[in-house]
Order: sequence, then structure tokens, then C-alpha cells
Amino acid sequence: MARNEEKAQSMLNRFITMKEEEKKKPKERRPYLASECRDLAEADKWRQQIMREIGRKVAEIQNEGLGEHRLRDLNDEINKLIREKAHWEKRIVELGGPNYTRYSAKMTDLDGNIVDVPNPGGRGPGYRYFGAAKKLPGVRELFEKPPELRKRRTRYDIYKRIDASYYGYRDDEDGILEKLEGPAEEKMRAAAMADWMEMEEIKKEARRAVKSGEVAEVGLASKILFEEEEDVVEEERKEEREKEEKEKEFVAHVPLPDEKEIEKMVLEKKKQELLSKYTSENLLEEQTEAKSMLNIQR
Repeated sequence: MARNEEKAQSMLNRFITMKEEEKKKPKERRPYLASECRDLAEADKWRQQIMREIGRKVAEIQNEGLGEHRLRDLNDEINKLIREKAHWEKRIVELGGPNYTRYSAKMTDLDGNIVDVPNPGGRGPGYRYFGAAKKLPGVRELFEKPPELRKRRTRYDIYKRIDASYYGYRDDEDGILEKLEGPAEEKMRAAAMADWMEMEEIKKEARRAVKSGEVAEVGLASKILFEEEEDVVEEERKEEREKEEKEKEFVAHVPLPDEKEIEKMVLEKKKQELLSKYTSENLLEEQTEAKSMLNIQR
């Protein structure tokens, strides 16, 4: 039997393959401009073809071992195809087809967060990075978020959050303070009532002793007198403090003159005044005599 290679080289097989190639239509090339297409089905077909090319190139660009130059070239080709796809989608809408731009995929960073990269020209999507191209030098920095600066709170922001709970007006609403303060309040009230009852009994016994003329016990009398003497002691202390403060108000750092010294100083001052008046009168008299002698008129 003949081998497969020999069968392929036979005259009949070559004739059959030639006839099949003649029946095949020539390969159609995608129009350079989307506006040249007039059929909606063809426009959708060319869009699907571009999508398949983009998928192949995106799968290829995931390989980090291709090198920096090859990765950059692949990324450029993918962006070019994306721009071409946008033109075909626009043409499909013009021909009455569905709007595919609504469901277009968003660009994401290394963590999977969506990144909006607008086109500086304002037409179509901006330049995007895919796969290993995101880790190239100079590209990784584009996806890094700048550190958030902690804004200093103003006085308005601080007071805006202050409410009644800040001042403790809502502490009783949770019921925790009632449980804690209840037993303590009962103890304080019982202690205050016990002290008050004890003082009332002491006063009653003291009144009875005064009316009957008997001498009250030393312990009871001391408790009664202690309360009465407290006010007196406090008043005396206040008076002493006031006296000390008055004494401290004026402090003489120089020895003050006595009354006799003051009288001597006043007499000396008066003598000086009299002498000054006498000398001034004598000078005026001498001037008038000199003018009269010289017949000088004013």
C-alpha cells in the first residue's frame, strides 16, 4: 500500500486540492475605515474579529519573560485595536445596531480596583496597560495611590460632633449608671438618715436634761457643743485672717519719721519761705532806689 506522503503527491489528489482552492473565495480584508461598511452584519463581524485579536494579544502579554520592548509593543497594538473597536461600535450604532460601549470593560490596577484613564484628546478611551505591562518601570508608579494627607480638623468640625451625650446628659439612657449608683445611693442615704436620727436623739436628751435641771452626759454635750462652737471658731479664724491681710497690705521698708521730726521739717520749710519773701522785697526796694537816683522811668 502507498504511504500518505505518496498519496498526497499523486496526480489525482493534487487536482482535487487545486479545484477546492479555486472554489474558495478570496480572503476578505477588514476595511481601513469603519465608515466604508454599509452592512450591520459585516460591521458586527469585523468587531468580533477585532475582539478575538485583542483576546489573543492580551493572553500573550501576560508572559513577563517576553522582555520590556516586546511588552511595550504588544501593549501599543492592543490599544490600537481598542481604538479601532470603538470606531466599529460607533458605526454599529449608526447602522441601527446595539450600543456595546455601555457594557465595555473598565481598566483595573494591580489590586483589581477600577482606574479611570481618560483620553487627553477627549475622543474614545485613554491609553491602557495590560498584563505584565503594568509592572514595567515607570508604569507601576501610575497605579500607586498617593498617600492620603490627614486633614487637620478645624474648631467648627470639632464642635459639630459635640451633642448632649458629650456633656453626659444621656448617660442615664443605657441603664448602666442606675445599676451602679442605686446601691451606693441607698448606702449614703441610710448613713445620712442614721446621723440625722442620732443628732435628733441627742438634742431631745439635752432638752430634757435642761428642763429637768439634770446634767447631761459628757459625750452628748460635747457633740452638741461641737456643732455650736464650729461657727464661732470659723468666725474667729476669719477675723484673724483679715487682720493679717491688713497688716500685710502696707510694709514700710524705710524708717518713718516721728511727729516731732515732722514738726521740725514743717518749721524749717516755713522759715525758708519767709526768707525767700524777705530777700525778694529787699531786692525790689533797692531797684526802685537805684532807678530814682538815675531818673529812670519805666
